[in-house]
Amino acid sequence: METNFEIYKGKNFSNLCKDIVKNSESKKDQIDILISELRSLIKTVNDAVIIVPLIKDYFDVAVKNDEQLVKLAAIVQRLVGKGESSGEGGSLVLTDDERKQLMEEVVSIASVSKKDN
Repeated sequence: METNFEIYKGKNFSNLCKDIVKNSESKKDQIDILISELRSLIKTVNDAVIIVPLIKDYFDVAVKNDEQLVKLAAIVQRLVGKGESSGEGGSLVLTDDERKQLMEEVVSIASVSKKDN
C-alpha cells in the first residue's frame, strides 16, 4: 500500500502512522514522570484517594486520543485498500453502506469527545 498519499493538507498516511507511534511513546514517558512525581506526594490513604483518580483520568484521555488516531488510520487504510482491490488505481470511492458506516463511526467518536470535555 502506498503510504505517501496526502490525507489532508500537510499530512500523509505515513506521517499519521508515525504520529500514532510517537504519541504512544511520548505518553508512556509522560505518565512515568507523572507517577514518579506524584508518588512522593502520597503520604496517607486520603492522599492516594485524591491522586490516583487523577492518574486514571490522565491514562483514559491518553488512550482515547490514541484510539482516535488509530481509527483514522484504519479508515484511510480501508479506503485505499478498497480502491486498490477494485482496480480503480487507488480511487477513494465509497459505497452508500460504507458512507453510512463511516458517518456512524464519526458520530460515535464525536459523542465520546464531547463527554470527555
